[in-house]
Amino acid sequence: MKQLIVLVICLVAATRADVSHLVTPEPKVPASPYVFSYQAGRAPGHVDRQHTEVSDGSGVIRGAFSYVDPKNQVRTVQYVADEHGFHPQLSHKLEDSAAVQAAKKRHFEAYNRIAQEHANQTPGHVALANAPHTSAAVAHATQKHLSAFERIAAEHAAIGRQQEAQRLALAAQSEHSDIDDGQYHP
Repeated sequence: MKQLIVLVICLVAATRADVSHLVTPEPKVPASPYVFSYQAGRAPGHVDRQHTEVSDGSGVIRGAFSYVDPKNQVRTVQYVADEHGFHPQLSHKLEDSAAVQAAKKRHFEAYNRIAQEHANQTPGHVALANAPHTSAAVAHATQKHLSAFERIAAEHAAIGRQQEAQRLALAAQSEHSDIDDGQYHP
């Protein structure tokens, strides 16, 4: 039994020991220059995508990748990545599909309609005609919720006062004890 107690004391002491001087920080390894390139295709002997990248070891990466799009056109993106971000240059102009163009048109029409409606109103106020109206059921549910909230808040405040009183009583009791060094004394 004594051996078990000694073992537990040693384990507790070991977990509280300061070993920060034994840990050595890993040295910051500078980036190594590299070059890679690959080509691939969906059919043997048919290349439909490729990627090349070069790093000089200073944190600047340059590269390019190409692919064949669904319209069977080769698209190429050249890029530079550095401490300021990723900077692509496209070999082609991006064009919206008919669906995207129609969606953008609907979006801008709705945006302009809403902006016009809001321009006719006093800032910070919603027109009464557009404001939602409270039904009897919603008013009843709102009142029920607010009553429950107030009851729960009062219960929590009472619990808080009770816990504070217990804390103060325990603190007062501790002030009158003989030994108050935070240690257990049997």
